[in-house]
Amino acid sequence: MSIAAIYARYSTDLQREASIEDQVRICRERADREGWHVLQCYSDQALSGANLLRPGLQDLMRDALAGRFSIILIESLDRLSRDLAHVADLFKRLSFADIRIVSLTEGDIGDMHVGLKGTMGQLYLKDLASKTRRGLRGRVEQGKSGGGNSYGYDVVVKFAPDGDRERGDRTINEAEAEIVRRIFNAYANGKSPRAIAKRLNAECIPGPSGRSWGPTTINGNRKRGTGILNNEMYVGRLVWNRLRYLKDPDTDKRVSRLNPESEWIIHDVPELRIVDQPLWDAVKVRQNSIETDPFGAKEPEFWDRRRPRYLLSRLMTCGVCGGGMVNINADRTGCANARNKGTCSNHATI
Repeated sequence: MSIAAIYARYSTDLQREASIEDQVRICRERADREGWHVLQCYSDQALSGANLLRPGLQDLMRDALAGRFSIILIESLDRLSRDLAHVADLFKRLSFADIRIVSLTEGDIGDMHVGLKGTMGQLYLKDLASKTRRGLRGRVEQGKSGGGNSYGYDVVVKFAPDGDRERGDRTINEAEAEIVRRIFNAYANGKSPRAIAKRLNAECIPGPSGRSWGPTTINGNRKRGTGILNNEMYVGRLVWNRLRYLKDPDTDKRVSRLNPESEWIIHDVPELRIVDQPLWDAVKVRQNSIETDPFGAKEPEFWDRRRPRYLLSRLMTCGVCGGGMVNINADRTGCANARNKGTCSNHATI
C-alpha cells in the first residue's frame, strides 16, 4: 500500500478556516479510492502562497525528504505555491526523492504542469497586487488610509447604506496624541530617543501595538518616513507609496526600497493634525544638526550602513529577559532592552 501525505492551505483571498477541512476531506476521499494510506495531514492557515516560509510546508518537505511517504496529495498545484520559481524548486527536490505530487485538479504533476500552472500562479499574484494597489490609491486620493494605522489614531468603523464596510477612516486618539506631542517636545528640547523611550517605559505607557518603546520606534528613518518623529500624518499630510516592497530571493522575506519622490502620493488631511508646525520644524532643525558634521558633510543614515555580522550575531539572548544582545561599544556587548528601553535590569556586559 502506498503511503501518502495531504497538504492544504488557504490564504486571505476571501477564504476561511473551513477551507482547510474541505481540502483535506476531498483529498482523503481520493486517497481512499486509490487505496493509499494517509500518514499525516499538513496545513497552513491564512498564509500567502508567495512565500515558502510556512510551518506546514516546511514540515511536509522535511518528512518527505526523510522518506516517510511516497505521495503528496493536494487540491491543486497553487496550494503548494503560486511562485513559479518555488514550484519548480519543490518539484525538482521531490522528484529527486522519488515522491509523486498528485493534484485533484491537474492529476499527476509533471514538467508541463510546473511550467504552465506556475506561470499562471505568478501572473495571478501580479494581477492581484496591481488591483490591490489601485484600490489603495483610490482611498488615499479621498484622504483615507492606504493601509495600516499610526500611533495616535483610531480606526473608524463605518458602513455604507448597502451594508458594506467603508474602510480607511481614522480619528485622533487624544490620549495617544498627547504622548506624540510629548515625544516631539522632549526631542526638540534636547532629549535623545533612547532617553525618551526609557522614560515612557518607566511610566508603563504602552507603545504602538501595546509593545514597549524603543529608540527606533521614536527616531525611525527620515528618508523612509518611519518612526514617530518622521510621520507626516502628525502635521496633516498623508504620504503614500513612499516605499515599495520586494522579496529577497535568499531569505524569502520582504524588504523595503525607497521610491523616487515623484512617485509619492500626498494628500492633505488637516483634520488629523496632532503636532503644530513650529514644533515639527524645531524637530527637523535638531535632526539636521545631528546628521551634519562640523564641516558640513552629511553622515550616512544609520540604516544605510550594513551592520557587521559575527559568529553569534542574532543568536545570543539576555539571560534575564530573553531579549537580544547589542554592541555597547567596540569591545562590549549587552542586553538591548536594558540599554535601549530600560525594561530589563541586566546591565552586565560581555
